[in-house]
Amino acid sequence: MANWLEEYPKKQPPTFQEISKFINNPLWLKFNDYLSASYQVKPKFEYSACSMQAGWNVKYKKSGKSLCTLYPMSGYFIALVVIGQKEMTAAETLLPLLSEETQKVFAAAKLGNGQKWLMLNIDKQTSFSDALQLIRLRVQPKVTVKV
Repeated sequence: MANWLEEYPKKQPPTFQEISKFINNPLWLKFNDYLSASYQVKPKFEYSACSMQAGWNVKYKKSGKSLCTLYPMSGYFIALVVIGQKEMTAAETLLPLLSEETQKVFAAAKLGNGQKWLMLNIDKQTSFSDALQLIRLRVQPKVTVKV
């Protein structure tokens, strides 16, 4: 299994194509295409030394508000979606409609400054759909794109 940090250290940023090849999961392109088209935003590549998930990641923001941060993994990716105080009630209402895995991540996430940081493994269609529904709570898309 390839090691993301070893393949792409801080001084060697990956291209989008290299990230896609590393992840090797069709949900990656589908997720990015949806965010780019629906929110009319471009991905921003950043290097993080954060112990939570170090290395190169892909961030999406709209009007200064974070939509999500994506972390490449071998065979899948992690979507960090922050649920703030404004979205908390809506997220709790939506939760029973989401997958059991997402419900467990939500329950396990500690509340800090009125927020929950959800690290969702996007490895199948259910986690893909769950992440997009949670992102929509934060910011409504500009354009309706079929997923």
